[in-house]
Amino acid sequence: MGITMGDPTGAGPEIIVKALSSAEIRGRCQAVVIGDAAVMRAAVEIVRIPAEIKTIKNIGEAQFADGVIEVIDLGNVNMETLVRGRIAVMGGAAAYAYVEMAARLALGGEIEAIVTAPLNKEALNKAGYAYSGHTEILAHLCGVSDVVMMLAAGNLRIAHVTTHVSLRQACELVTKDRIMRVLELSNEVVKRMGIAEPRLVVAGLNPHAGEGGLFGNEEPAQILPAIESARALGLNVTGPLPPDTVFLRTLHGQFDIAIAMYHDQGHIPMKMVGFDEGVNVTLGLPIIRTSVDHGTVFGKAGKGTANPRSLIEAIKLAAKMCQG
Repeated sequence: MGITMGDPTGAGPEIIVKALSSAEIRGRCQAVVIGDAAVMRAAVEIVRIPAEIKTIKNIGEAQFADGVIEVIDLGNVNMETLVRGRIAVMGGAAAYAYVEMAARLALGGEIEAIVTAPLNKEALNKAGYAYSGHTEILAHLCGVSDVVMMLAAGNLRIAHVTTHVSLRQACELVTKDRIMRVLELSNEVVKRMGIAEPRLVVAGLNPHAGEGGLFGNEEPAQILPAIESARALGLNVTGPLPPDTVFLRTLHGQFDIAIAMYHDQGHIPMKMVGFDEGVNVTLGLPIIRTSVDHGTVFGKAGKGTANPRSLIEAIKLAAKMCQG
């Protein structure tokens, strides 16, 4: 798999060194870093882990030796001007280039999955790339327009009908067709994770799932018709249920994946129970992509103290999805 280095001004390079040097990852997969070799060597010094950074030109040169982190070096970071923990145009441009290279390798069949370290959205846009994040970049590079964000931590999995839009716009985007698409992709990805007959549950948009139309009509007009259509296709779907109980019931094993209607509805429960180990998965791409569920951690960049747990879990999940 290819691990993109993320924004060089953030803690991504440091958590990559920690993750690829951990016993949990060693032997689980064959990974190369797509990034800047000089930044990765500096990260090794920062975290004080005895790893060798080896530059390679293509995947065919990789040997995956113990204690060696192989980097496809794009050489696009000026170490003399690099300031960690600050938004920089150089960082945004470099991070985009790593994702672009990884997508090309994945679409060409040279790697089986992409795992992304964090980039900074402001730096990305200042560098001239008008995207709101990895998901939108990869959708563009892969030529698809309908993708879904899923978060996972242990047995809590949450897919989102809408993500990076205003709450007002999110309500307008809760449509039967979109919900159907999310249900189908969610059912597929849970199967790839080893669950043969996934149990899906849909959260309502409104309090108490609308209370029979008293608190809005989205449930009877859009959500329930989508659920009924999904059931007709053979999917095991429950709902719409009140959002204040759906995620707890999923966490406790009653369901295999919950469908959230908007960004914070799904992100808040995930952050509450899986802040350090949460993984972001993009559904609807022709490739496998997982990611850390956090930002560039500017406050810890250069200090060697950033937690690699989310990246470790993202690598493990990508490996599991490849096997599935």
